[in-house]
Amino acid sequence: MGPPHTPGTAIQQLSSRLHRLAPSCGPVRLIGVDGHAGSGKSTFAGQLATALGEAPVLHLDDIASHEELFDWTGRLLEQVIEPFRRGETARYAPYDWRLRRFGPPRALPPAPVVLVEGVGAGRRALRPHLAMLLWMELPREESWDRGRSRDGAEQREFWDGWVRAERAHFADDPSRPFADLLVRQREEGYEMLPGPAGTVGPDQVITQGDGPPAVW
Repeated sequence: MGPPHTPGTAIQQLSSRLHRLAPSCGPVRLIGVDGHAGSGKSTFAGQLATALGEAPVLHLDDIASHEELFDWTGRLLEQVIEPFRRGETARYAPYDWRLRRFGPPRALPPAPVVLVEGVGAGRRALRPHLAMLLWMELPREESWDRGRSRDGAEQREFWDGWVRAERAHFADDPSRPFADLLVRQREEGYEMLPGPAGTVGPDQVITQGDGPPAVW
């Protein structure tokens, strides 16, 4: 019998694997973390970034806006992807959701691994630039309920509009079918499963089976 699984092991093993990937956008290994709003993308990306040695995280909430919940592809390509492809530091203007305006430019260096976290991180325009796409495996209704509970009653109107927009986005441009790994949050740690687009190779450690899944 092998050693017991401990919290964090899955993320640590995933971080080691990501470092071994070939660069996908200039010198950068760009990793997408997608899933429904409220599915835990930000928390997971933060823990993964720490395991990667404080890798930069681009939150797509900083790229989107009230007027453009999903119509931000051009801005992302121009401000982030194209500079990375040239090996240059990206500079993007993060959106202030309270003031409803874009702020001063923020630098994003072309680090060995950069995480792109948010709904739509696996959209078709971004996938050619990704080294790997991760999908937070939580049903949309459960994700949205978590998001509504987190944001409170004052955001109810926004959430109603968001749900309609997210449904329309994924109907036209789904991400999950192209995910390399599915990420499930457990009571302690995370479980990684092969995604619809993933293949299990010699560098992969995947938990799966009919019984209770183990954490890496």
